[in-house]
Amino acid sequence: MSEKFDALALENQVCFALYSATNAVVRAYRPLLDELSLTYPQYLVMMVLWKEPGISVKTLGEKLHLDSGTLTPLLKRLETKQLVIRDRSKEDERVRVLQLTPQGLALKQQASQIPQLMRCKVGGSADELQQLKLLSEKVLAQLQA
Repeated sequence: MSEKFDALALENQVCFALYSATNAVVRAYRPLLDELSLTYPQYLVMMVLWKEPGISVKTLGEKLHLDSGTLTPLLKRLETKQLVIRDRSKEDERVRVLQLTPQGLALKQQASQIPQLMRCKVGGSADELQQLKLLSEKVLAQLQA
């Protein structure tokens, strides 16, 4: 006799697997980011700024999928840590832009080993990790549509 698929069973929930994996990844980052005195969301902001200094707050929010209510306090904390400066755009005073301080820029060197350390913790081949990234992006795009 075959068992009937239980759509409400926790072990059958894709969303629970994603939720659990996300929590585990953030926990795995914690000791690495503690050395930089950053939270995971702050680390995400810094990664964007290391690549795109002078980005507008609005564009940063779009890249990170964060609303201003979440992003503003996060940026204030980074400003308090003297890692970023929130400034006005020279082209349009209504636009807030973000610049790295010398301390914020120096933090990039300290953070440079984190991606490789996390790849080792997560495991899997480069192809598997790329496939996981693509599937995650597909889920996000579908849910945002």
